Amino acid sequence: MSGSIQLKWDPKNLEIRTKSVEKTLEPLVTQVTTLVNQKGPSKKKKGRSKKAHVLSAAVQRATENFIDQGRDIAEENPDIRNEMLTAVDDVKKTGDIMHIGSQDFADDPCSSMKRGAMVRAARALLSAVTRLLILADMVDVHLLLKSLRMVEDDLERIRTAASQQELMNSFKDFGRSLVELSDRAGRRQADLKDPRRRDDLAAARATLKKNSMMLLTTSKAFVRHPELAAAKSNRDYVFKQVCDAVNTISGVAQATGQSEAHPYEGPGELAAALDEFDQKIIMDPLSYNEVRTRPSLEERLESIISGAALMADSSCTRDVRREKIVQECNAVRQALQDLLSEYMSNMGMKEPSESLDRAIEHMCKKTRDLRRQLRKAVVDHVSDSFLETNVPLLVLIEAAKAGNEEEVEEYAQVFTEHANKLVEVANLACSMSNNEEGVKLVRIAASQIENLCPQVINAARILAARPRSKVALENMDVFKDAWERQVRILTEAVDDITTIDDFLAVSESHILEDVNKCVLALQEGDADTLDRTAGAIRGRSARVCNVVTAEMDNYEPGIYTERVMEAVYMLRDQVMPNFAEKVEVAVDALSAQPHGDVDENEFIDASRLVYDGVRDIRRAVLMNRTEIDEDSDMEDFYEDYTDDVKSKSSLVTEEQDDLVGGVKSDRALMRELPPEELAKIQEQVETFRLEKEKLDREIAKWDDSGNDIIIIAKQMCMIMMEMTDFTRGRGPLKTTMDVINAAKKISEFGTNLDKLARQIADQCPDSESKKDLIAYLQRIALYCHQLNITSKVKADVQNISGELIVSGLDSATSLIQAAKNLMNAVVLTVKASYVASTKYRSFKGVNSPVVLWKMKAPEKKPLVRRENPNELLSKIRKGAGKKRFEPVKELSEFTEIDSF
Repeated sequence: MSGSIQLKWDPKNLEIRTKSVEKTLEPLVTQVTTLVNQKGPSKKKKGRSKKAHVLSAAVQRATENFIDQGRDIAEENPDIRNEMLTAVDDVKKTGDIMHIGSQDFADDPCSSMKRGAMVRAARALLSAVTRLLILADMVDVHLLLKSLRMVEDDLERIRTAASQQELMNSFKDFGRSLVELSDRAGRRQADLKDPRRRDDLAAARATLKKNSMMLLTTSKAFVRHPELAAAKSNRDYVFKQVCDAVNTISGVAQATGQSEAHPYEGPGELAAALDEFDQKIIMDPLSYNEVRTRPSLEERLESIISGAALMADSSCTRDVRREKIVQECNAVRQALQDLLSEYMSNMGMKEPSESLDRAIEHMCKKTRDLRRQLRKAVVDHVSDSFLETNVPLLVLIEAAKAGNEEEVEEYAQVFTEHANKLVEVANLACSMSNNEEGVKLVRIAASQIENLCPQVINAARILAARPRSKVALENMDVFKDAWERQVRILTEAVDDITTIDDFLAVSESHILEDVNKCVLALQEGDADTLDRTAGAIRGRSARVCNVVTAEMDNYEPGIYTERVMEAVYMLRDQVMPNFAEKVEVAVDALSAQPHGDVDENEFIDASRLVYDGVRDIRRAVLMNRTEIDEDSDMEDFYEDYTDDVKSKSSLVTEEQDDLVGGVKSDRALMRELPPEELAKIQEQVETFRLEKEKLDREIAKWDDSGNDIIIIAKQMCMIMMEMTDFTRGRGPLKTTMDVINAAKKISEFGTNLDKLARQIADQCPDSESKKDLIAYLQRIALYCHQLNITSKVKADVQNISGELIVSGLDSATSLIQAAKNLMNAVVLTVKASYVASTKYRSFKGVNSPVVLWKMKAPEKKPLVRRENPNELLSKIRKGAGKKRFEPVKELSEFTEIDSF
């Protein structure tokens, strides 16, 4: 291994691999091209070109500088002295020819013959200088390879060490050599032009750093316990990791030509197939061919549906999700058939019909719906699998420390299944992501988890066989740290390719399901299930806090991040400790013989606070979303998902509340209205939401500090939303009396708003603005009165022919209509109040305004904007930009001109 190092040097290859060579060459190329591009014959009087002479002298000085530096490098590096001096002589010779040619051209810039001679000389000079610089760059490669050879020699001594003393001495030398190699490789990494090779070098350096300590502990364990096969397996695994990293550095340093794509590059298979399908379904009707197009599209869709079916059939996919995926697959199939029928109807037409446009839009909507369900299925898996990831490892280590080899083998099986599940879920997450860089990182991390898993088990086997061995325990600790670090990397990588909106929606539903299981276990006296499920709730809540905290690091500090973090702190520091305390009391009481008393209501309240805390975090995160950003299906998903969960458990968030005095509350009855009435109520709610959006846009302009009108408008809006939610059987209002009380609160707020606005009107001189404001205040009084009347909304239950019929459409729609009218009046009042306050100067000696109208500062945006996968396919518009100078391209333009 100590022989001379042979560099792969081809004098004819002018490939520039590093930024430093390119940057050094750039000024000379600029000077030469400027000289060559001097204007030819013109109508002006012929004469000598002063600029050409200046450029010629500059080229000569630059050439002499290259020659001097080349000789210095040759003297400092005897190994390549002869090659360097040969390259220097070549530069000197071509430089002299270039100097003579450029002088002749400068004296007679209109001569085509002299221009041609100079072009040929320039090409020869640039080629010679490029060869010199590339050879100088090879000096850096040579030094890197010398450091690498020293590391290889040290590794060989570590591998053959027979005693602890010999091992430690060899490892000290290895440490020094490794620092030098990592430093040189780091400089090379920063200088390389090829991004793939830069990534390969970075990964190799990280592997060396990560495995150096593991190499020491595994080698010590093997030297101390050579009789154990697991010890040799541990040492060989780490040794191979280090050797592979060294070989990678060597390969990258000497690599030429274009780099090959990494095997893990590329978007997720299912996401890419859906993207391609979305592109293929849009075509010119004239190009549609029934024989070719239909089978092709149907085949693509069936391939996508096969992938979706695999995800649906996975063990962790919930029944509700599986059913929805199947429904969406069938809907996509039907939408494709409808679309193909429309294409057949439009064959031969120059312009597509409206029905074809509608069919295309419907097709795209159905593929989006399928994507959404598949995405949520992935997040289901992530939420379940990346929970308490260290438990199987800790159990395995405890068994190993106890020296129980039989238990170690049992827990090794559990640990292996856990690792396989992490890898499977990571690959599922990749399949539905368009984030190519993120997918690559996840695949690499999953591969490392797969390789590390059996070695963690081997470390446990060593410790189980020699439980009193200090080196075995050190080895186990190193592998434990490596595993936890790698799982953390995989978790962060998976989080990066799944949206936080999906994660929070699914986590909220899962926590609701677990809360219900907890309450059911408490009622059945099942302490084990209660303890296990409560642990899952704690794990999910902690993960929500961690993910959201990491997400907030992408934003500049401001009001938005403060509100989100307040919700996180509330859940983490107050709600969860209280929940853990109640769980501990309940488990102790149920484990006692006989069972102790447990305050069920206290436990339910503590559980409800956990769910509410997670929901508050999600709401706080979504406050920064615009209509474009927000997933319109998010709320529907939550409602549909939880509806199914609620039908299977003792619900603590609604069903418990729905019982008032032992009978169903008015809110519960509203959910039992006939489907056609519920649909009409939903239509009314949508029109109400349009008015709410107008109010949201208006009050979002203003800072509410010092402006009671904006504060009152917000409070009225919140209460009206709760009242309309009641008509759909949701929200905090349970009975008609609650709605009546809410209407009374709105009336109180309306009175306060009227008082403030009339003060503004009194300060405003007689004008149209004053008249408008007073008119709007009259509307508010009217609509508050209407809201009081319609607040007695209730679902009537009638017995018709022995069948109970629930109806309540008229009262519900009246309430929503009154709320919509009031919302509109509030919007107009806010606008009119601003105009009346600011348009006219104060009079009658009034100096201080009633309220302070101050524009709200824009919300803080993320420092790094997350890419929207849908934007990856959008059109790229050409924009003005600085032209990039490419020396290699410029070199290629110096071609032989035979006519000269």
